[in-house]
Amino acid sequence: MTSIDSFKDSIKNNTPDPSYSPMLTSLWYDAYLHRKEGDLWNADYWYAKAKKTRPNISLEEEWESLVEAFNAKY
Repeated sequence: MTSIDSFKDSIKNNTPDPSYSPMLTSLWYDAYLHRKEGDLWNADYWYAKAKKTRPNISLEEEWESLVEAFNAKY
């Protein structure tokens, strides 16, 4: 398990740490939300598929919460 700060620091590297789970690796590459691109309809579709609703927080806050959640699981 890695801290949010060390995960953020790792983004300065050329590649993600090979010990990261597939979920954390995807967040390392920043491939996580249509919401970031402003495609809210598509984002809402995927949130619904995950039985979630789009949160009313900043993208940075959501990214951090995802890193923490996936870090705790794996």
